[in-house]
Formats: sequence, structure tokens, C-alpha cells
Amino acid sequence: MTAETTGGDLSRLRHLNALTAIRVLRADEAGFTLTELARRTGLSRASTEDVVRDLTERGWVAEAEKTAGGVGRPARRYRFRADAGHLLGVDIGRHRVLALLTDLDGKVLHSHRVEAAPGLGRVERLAATDDAVRGVLRAGALSGDRLWASGVATTGLVDGTGKVMLSEALHEWTGVDLAAHLGRLVAGRVLVENDSKLAALAENWQGVARHSRDVVFILSGVATGAGLIIDGKLHRGFGNAAGEIGALPAVGWTRAPEHLRDWPGEGDIFAAARDGDRRAAAAIRRYVKDLAVGVSALVLTLDPELVVVGGGFAGSADLLIGPLRAELDRWCIRTPEIRVSTLADQGVALGAVKLAADHVGTVLASGSGLTSIDQFARA
Repeated sequence: MTAETTGGDLSRLRHLNALTAIRVLRADEAGFTLTELARRTGLSRASTEDVVRDLTERGWVAEAEKTAGGVGRPARRYRFRADAGHLLGVDIGRHRVLALLTDLDGKVLHSHRVEAAPGLGRVERLAATDDAVRGVLRAGALSGDRLWASGVATTGLVDGTGKVMLSEALHEWTGVDLAAHLGRLVAGRVLVENDSKLAALAENWQGVARHSRDVVFILSGVATGAGLIIDGKLHRGFGNAAGEIGALPAVGWTRAPEHLRDWPGEGDIFAAARDGDRRAAAAIRRYVKDLAVGVSALVLTLDPELVVVGGGFAGSADLLIGPLRAELDRWCIRTPEIRVSTLADQGVALGAVKLAADHVGTVLASGSGLTSIDQFARA
């Protein structure tokens, strides 16, 4: 074996040891002592000390705050620095583009919103997306090459390369390659997924469904969509079209929002219903009846523990949940618990952040494509 080969082998070993330590440290925010870390990684005490020293110098690891109590001087504990890198989550909607900048644990550090008219064409909507991304990076005093990974949410069907295969909600949106477009502004991997799916992912991560393994998420608003969590994982289906039950005309999801748009009154229909307007209340009931057909079909198929209602209409859940539950009681063998999303208008963008965070976790777990941990942003 040559000295060059030996040096390469040692460098690779140090790299693998560093990845092992990072995986363990990320599992507990409280951190670990050197003894605990050596035991969990299977490394020798001396190797663990070397790895922690190196990662501390590189800014990946820091000494955890000392906890009060106990006798004598406590052993030093070390934690992974979630602020060692940043993630980007972008929600491209009909009326606005929202970008979130987070640390590696998904803690939101900055957000930037750009309003967008529903009738914008591809060029204008992509420009609004660029403005949102640049704005949030500016707020964080970061350049795009400092991002580890980015997630993007959009309406429509998305393929595995980040291209929109079909979108009826946004003008000139079918065929847009979002991964390639955003890749001009940011480093790291750009992952693209349907907005309803990412909203479901966010609920299972930080929302009301975080303790549930089987969930139907309903994105209610001007358009209606669904995302499915099965056995704790986002379900995409063979062609990434799982949950697109609204494509079936008999379900009535395309027609449902029209009941709210076409009511003969003025102002906000939900406010009018709360004030006792019977026509507004009747229109809302018709909307819920159409919504419930698709929800019932999903419930009967998947038998979920939980149905979560989010999206633009979730703020009026006081008028929707009761009637929806009554409709499900009519059609379903077992009506699951129905809860309202608490993630407000950040839910979809948080799901995009989670998509990026999962990519980071996968790369760190496998080490695939990394010859040095300092080149992560290019993986």
C-alpha cells in the first residue's frame, strides 16, 4: 500500500467518523458527553475526542450549556449546531409566494412574502418567486451558495426531476422546471413537490398530526387538494399522483368553491354566515357537502386516525368542521377525528423546509456524494 493510498484511506475514515458523530449528535438537542458519544458511535475515546475537536473547529459542533444540579464539576457536553447551515422553503401559490429561511432543525429565522395576482403568467410568477427568495436571503444576510438544500411547493403534479407535469390552477405553469430555475439562485439540492402533499408533511412534522401515523390532510381554499400520510410517511404513489381524487368530476371538488364564490351576498361569506345570513350559511353547507364526498372516499380507502383541514378556509373552521363531521358520519364506517391545522399560512412552506431537511438527513446518513463534510452544500 502506498503512502498516498494510506493517506486517502485515513482521510476517508476521518470523514466517515465525522458523519457518524454528526448523526448521533443531531438526535438529541441536549448533547452528549465524550463518553456517551464514544459509546453511541462505537468509536474509541481518543477517536471521539479527535472528531469532536475537528467538528468544533469547523463550526459544526459546540459545547452545550451546562445544566444546574448534581455534585462536582459536570462533564462537558457537545451538541450539533443547527445554525451551522440553512434551509430554504418556498410556497408558490395563486395569490402570493412565501419563502422561509430556517436552520437545520427547521426553526424559522426569516420569511419574505411577495404578492402575486392569480392571473400571472409563467415569467411573472417566476419573477415573483425570485423576489421572494432573494428577499429572505437578504433578510438573513446570506448568499444562495450558503444553503444546504431547498424545498419548493407548487400546485399540480410534479415529477421526480422538479418539473411541473400538469397544473390547471396556475396560468402557463405546466412544464415549468422549478428545480432548474431555483438552481440558478441557490446552491445545494432543489426538491419540488405538490403543495397539498407538503402541507400534510408539515402537519406530521410540526402540526396537529405529529403524533399520528395515518393522516388525510385536506387543503381547503380556492382550490382543494389532499395529502396522505401512511404509516408515518408521505405517500406519493407510483406516479406521484396519490391524493388527486379531485380530478374525478363526480367527487365535486372542482365545483365546491363555486358555491362560495357565487353566493348572492356581498363581503366575506363566512363573516356573513356568522352574522346570521341564511344564504351564506346555505352556500357553506353546499360547499361542505361537495368537500365531504372526496374526504369520505379517502377515509373509506385509508381508514386514517386523523383528518386535518388546512389551507385558506381553515380560519373559518368553526363553520366547516361540524357539518363536515356530520357528512362523514353519514358515509363512513368509522369517522376519524377531525382537527384544524395550526400552522396558518406557513404550513405549505414548512412542508417544503421539511422536504429539504429530509434530504440533508439522508445525505448525512449515507454520506453519498460527500468526500468532505464541508462540501455539503454542493451535494
